[in-house]
Amino acid sequence: MGAGNVETVSDSLPLRLVLASASPARRKSLQAAGIEPDVLVSGVDESLVVTDRAEELCLELARLKAQAVLTRLNPAGPDGGPAGAGSNQRTLVIGCDSVLAFDGEILGKPADPADATRRWLRMRGRSGVLHSGHCLIDVVAGRRAEAVASTTVHFADISDDEIAAYVATGEPLAVAGAFTIDGLGGPFVERIEGDPGTVVGLSMPLLRRLLAELDLRITDLWTKVAPGGQSVEPLGNVQS
Repeated sequence: MGAGNVETVSDSLPLRLVLASASPARRKSLQAAGIEPDVLVSGVDESLVVTDRAEELCLELARLKAQAVLTRLNPAGPDGGPAGAGSNQRTLVIGCDSVLAFDGEILGKPADPADATRRWLRMRGRSGVLHSGHCLIDVVAGRRAEAVASTTVHFADISDDEIAAYVATGEPLAVAGAFTIDGLGGPFVERIEGDPGTVVGLSMPLLRRLLAELDLRITDLWTKVAPGGQSVEPLGNVQS
């Protein structure tokens, strides 16, 4: 499956985006950008991919997550055709994965509170690079676009007590690099160089570029909430 494998797909088909991630932050990022995704967790064992290159690792994991969800959506289309063939929707699957490159190591989620504490004792007052791999698959057309977004993160020189209090919340245990910028960890990040969405785990500017590679616009995925939130009206290329 690649960008060069092009099938004719009706532009009138309504678009559906499936997020291959359980991350609430990624879902909120999409929702804040006017996109309401379906969520289907991939179940990929992240320990299966071994490499000393952070960009390669996060992109391969993003690819595996998207492919796993693609298979679960529809293992084969009618008459053995592409997955999703014959659907009345044009389904897109987005897989993402994030890792922190710090001091020559690749850091995913901490193993336990002690691990998170050790990381923060090393990271405080220093910098790392957060890499987020993105793999976008157009199910019906059989096309894929993928890339890595990278953002440099400068950590505050926080105290031992602040580290202990932060680790005790449990938040660092659930995220790559043991920190967030959109949660309790935000005050402990002095500044970043790059797209903040990359640190959250899904870069909207990169998603826009990947969609363009598949001849789609990000506006095709917008939804419009009526005043008071009573209903959702699809926008973009969706036709009645």
